[in-house]
Amino acid sequence: MFPRAFDYHVPATIGETLEQLAADPEETKVLAGGHSLLPMMKLRLASPRRLLDLRKLRGELAYTRAANGGLALGALTTYHDLARAPEVGQRCPVLAEAASAVGDLQVRNRGTIGGSLAHGDPAADMPAVMLALDAQLEAQSPQGSRRIAAADFFQGLYTTALAPTELLTTIYVPAPPARAGASYAKFRNPASGYAVVGVAALVALDTAGKIAMARVGITGVNDHAYRAAAVEQALVGVEPTPEALAAAAAHAADGVDPLEDVYASADFRRHLTRVQTERALRQAVERARAMA
Repeated sequence: MFPRAFDYHVPATIGETLEQLAADPEETKVLAGGHSLLPMMKLRLASPRRLLDLRKLRGELAYTRAANGGLALGALTTYHDLARAPEVGQRCPVLAEAASAVGDLQVRNRGTIGGSLAHGDPAADMPAVMLALDAQLEAQSPQGSRRIAAADFFQGLYTTALAPTELLTTIYVPAPPARAGASYAKFRNPASGYAVVGVAALVALDTAGKIAMARVGITGVNDHAYRAAAVEQALVGVEPTPEALAAAAAHAADGVDPLEDVYASADFRRHLTRVQTERALRQAVERARAMA
């Protein structure tokens, strides 16, 4: 199937992009890597009248930088560059780990972190990681800029907190807490590479070795990535024994009606959610102990 006819523009600056986006926000889509939007346009699941190709903005929006002990990531940074950036490996290795698990080589070379987050695919890897890392996402519009907490960003199937006139420009990842470790565990669809279930976990230990704080982000299960609040609550203050981690992981799909498709039934996804959550937690705890 061919996409609907559309106007194609290649703005040269962020300002020009925002101006063109504001001219017809409801009928305009921005093209970052294109691995998600273009297939949807071919199937006419998305039919914008105007397409803004952001390739000329890579000089402004493709970067990884240290910032306040954490990281600032340009929205057009590719997964390949994210996985290989020394500052990412040093300051937030789970981010490099997750970027390496995205799709295949072609996708990692072209796909961008900002494009993935703004697209809001329920099976994308990066949303779960952003939730566990408590990231802030900066959006710009003709009226200015604002930061959106990752916990507030993902709102439904292909739906985010971005307004039609806003462009995602920067992702801020804060410095991790003391004695913290993080991990990403993924059961991938063998055909698409998307997450059937993906779980990002961050665990911080107190001086006695008990869990002081935990954040768990899950993708592939609900119509959007979510924080597993019941798991997090079950972990705080406990000794991170295998039994305690397994008991907490049993709550990973609480309050969620799991997605169902030709590859995975709802029951299978519910089971995988528990298994992958337990795996992510165990590795996060191991890494936190190594930091103590």
